[in-house]
Amino acid sequence: MSTQHPDNANQPKFVKNPETLRGKDEVYEAFHAYSRLGCDEQMWDIEGKEASRSVVRELLEENPDFFKENKLGKDFRLTARIPNPEYERVEQKVVLEILENIPRSYDAANVFYGDGTAPIYEVILPMTTSSESLERIYHYYKDYVSGKESHTPFDKTIGEWMGEIKPERVNVIPLIEKMEYMLKASDIVRDFLKKKDFKSQRVFLARSDPALNYGLIAAVLINKIALTRLQKLDEEISTNIYPIIGAGSAPFRGNLTPDHINETLEEYPSVQTFTIQSAFKYDYPKERSSKSIEKLKKTLKKPMIPVNEKRSLSLIEKTRNDYRKKISKLENIVNKIAQYSPSRRSRKLHIGLFGYSREVESGNGNIKLPRAITFTASLYSIGIPPEIIGFSALTDKDIEFLSENAYKKLLSDLQDAMQYYNENSLKKYPFLKEDVKKAKEYIDIKTNEEHKKITDQILKQKTDNIKDKIIKAAKIRKFLG
Repeated sequence: MSTQHPDNANQPKFVKNPETLRGKDEVYEAFHAYSRLGCDEQMWDIEGKEASRSVVRELLEENPDFFKENKLGKDFRLTARIPNPEYERVEQKVVLEILENIPRSYDAANVFYGDGTAPIYEVILPMTTSSESLERIYHYYKDYVSGKESHTPFDKTIGEWMGEIKPERVNVIPLIEKMEYMLKASDIVRDFLKKKDFKSQRVFLARSDPALNYGLIAAVLINKIALTRLQKLDEEISTNIYPIIGAGSAPFRGNLTPDHINETLEEYPSVQTFTIQSAFKYDYPKERSSKSIEKLKKTLKKPMIPVNEKRSLSLIEKTRNDYRKKISKLENIVNKIAQYSPSRRSRKLHIGLFGYSREVESGNGNIKLPRAITFTASLYSIGIPPEIIGFSALTDKDIEFLSENAYKKLLSDLQDAMQYYNENSLKKYPFLKEDVKKAKEYIDIKTNEEHKKITDQILKQKTDNIKDKIIKAAKIRKFLG
């Protein structure tokens, strides 16, 4: 999530509202990502947002010279993220609308290019829990969208009446977010690929929500086990498996910034695609961001060193239990600060009447927390980097194991995060003392004094100008959450 500095040379000029990307801003943002930053794919996120259904036509009509030279659907991808109809009940039929809209996008591109290139040929299904949920999307499109071309409603087939319906099929990318399903990612994908002649299959592993739900260390280890198992699957079948990881700019959410490209590539060598979020796009000079993106694009997928699954699973259990006990004691302050945390995208709430709640298991039952970005921003805003929560559960041997194999950049991520730690937060939340004490055994905490002054003010919980203070602190960090 970007802080969108008003004095930053990479600030998006197309944003009409200085605080929130909404409506057509996101069409302009897609073109900005393609043309200025060199991203070769844009996720068109329709989950919980009123994103344009005419994005392909708008991109081509408004930027014809660029897209004549750079073909949408070949040189650049546009991949729709749809709601999950099993969980987002009010949004269920939006899925049907999006799938029906794919042939419309094809028609717009075919008029523009004239060669039958499909601009959208994949969709992302969030909260995937089974191969069956992927099959439903895949077969609905194949059987009831493109498949209806040969149906005859009266005297003509739909194809004769409305023209051909292309593409004939779309692939479905599972976005897997919960631990139990991430650990089964290879099984879900294996089942989905049965009796299909795909040359490749992409698999999207969440990074932010696992951190929110289980803590930093558990989130990394869950991803590492999932990647290890997907690599084994890749070696066993003829379809190439290409993992995607949803990294953010805060260390808690991945620490993917222009400053940390090499470390990220070393940590996740088997990942084919990394998500670039708005802090990366807008809080660094364009030249640095585009150069880093170019390096991500040019770096070939490599085999990863498989993690010790037994040891990793034990550490997941230990650290997530400690994290959950402590996070339950921070629920009230997180939700209080979250009310003032700015949103950078016009998004329907995932809580309340028209959505689902984000619940996290804790030592005292389930607790409700905001989305991962807002959660992270809230804790940073009071001088508690969420990366530290649960660190004291680790022994020296655990840290040695992580640093040498399973999570090599653990201590550097912690070092990056702890510059924004405010020791005064311990006066209100003393249960974090052991975490900080353990961290000090391994890193030298160099406090950012400017950030500390702001978080001191927020810690007092006075509501006057609190939103401005949250933004000011975020600008120092170069990310909101």
